[in-house]
Amino acid sequence: MKMEININPRLRFHLSPLVWILLTLMGIAIVVAMIRYIYGIGAISNLSYSYPWGFWISFDLFTGVAIGSGAFVMAAIVYIFELKEFQPLLRPSVLTGFLGYIMVVIALLVDLGHPERIWYMMIHMNGTSVLLEIGICVMSYLTVLAIEFAPVIFEGLKWQKFAHTLHKYIMPFVILGVVLSTLHQSSLGSLLLIQPAKLYPLWWTPILPVLFFISAVSIGLAMIIFESSVSARYFHRGLEIHLLEKLARAIPIALAIYLIVRFTQLTLAGDLQYLFNSGMMSILFWSEIIIGSIIPLVLFSFKRIRQSSNGLLTGAIILLFGMILDRFDVSWFAVRHPDPLTYIPNLMAFNAHYIPSLPELSISIGIFSAGILAFGLAAKYLPLFEGEEGHPSSAGH
Repeated sequence: MKMEININPRLRFHLSPLVWILLTLMGIAIVVAMIRYIYGIGAISNLSYSYPWGFWISFDLFTGVAIGSGAFVMAAIVYIFELKEFQPLLRPSVLTGFLGYIMVVIALLVDLGHPERIWYMMIHMNGTSVLLEIGICVMSYLTVLAIEFAPVIFEGLKWQKFAHTLHKYIMPFVILGVVLSTLHQSSLGSLLLIQPAKLYPLWWTPILPVLFFISAVSIGLAMIIFESSVSARYFHRGLEIHLLEKLARAIPIALAIYLIVRFTQLTLAGDLQYLFNSGMMSILFWSEIIIGSIIPLVLFSFKRIRQSSNGLLTGAIILLFGMILDRFDVSWFAVRHPDPLTYIPNLMAFNAHYIPSLPELSISIGIFSAGILAFGLAAKYLPLFEGEEGHPSSAGH
């Protein structure tokens, strides 16, 4: 049974069971966040001085930024390389990136606390900190994504003149966005360079920024395919298989480059010895390599897979799962956390243990639910999918 809300006919909508579930998860997250702000982070999380980074950083930050990479990949394809045939995929990709970065910022505000002081980094700068570069890039790129998506909002409000004017001068912002996203995707890897003694050798390397950027390209292409496939199913719209098939051709190339760079680095560093004799670390390494790189590389090498809606979605999900595992490995699972209470220099230290609490998980689930709901509302009330009936085409710009 659906409950109808009687409001302005232009904004009339139905609260389906899915919407009620998303709203409930968001409400739980808001309550938990308020408890965190009032009583401190220890009241809701299992984080500690030994484990200052946990589920929030791995999922909300490292994964959230990675899945937002589809925006800069598609913007570069359409605007910089001028492949206008991919225009129908641009707006959903930009919206996914925009919402992804908003969710990252919200999660960080809960993690760090004192959201009213977020602007302090601009007046108390630490010029030697990678975090400063990340903060500036996130803030700037979020602004650029808002500008890139603004024409869609203006068109939805029937402000065609504003939409046309902004679209006319959008190229500098697109170029800036691609540069900022390139810097930010790679700088997340730079953030991990300070822990060569804590991050396992299979993951720590001075070229982590390069690996992060190369993998972000693959993730971006997979996210475009995933978002298009899911939205086509849920909103009962046509799937641009002919366009997604062309994007999928590039995935094996990007993954092959990633594998070559990664194994070449392991060889030059003399770390091949850890591939099969590191216990759980070896299992994690080969799991992310096989799931996130080898399987999708093979799948997308077959034309029949690229031309199948189920094949495209399956391959994208496998790639995303493997690459997300890599982000968890490099920021959590493969990082040693000595317990300061039992640590003795030059002796083996006992590792601290950490399991995320239910309130921690509820924060991330609530933020993710808000992103899903926001995308659904945008798809329903804004001209998000160009070229469809009732949605203006880019040819009018």
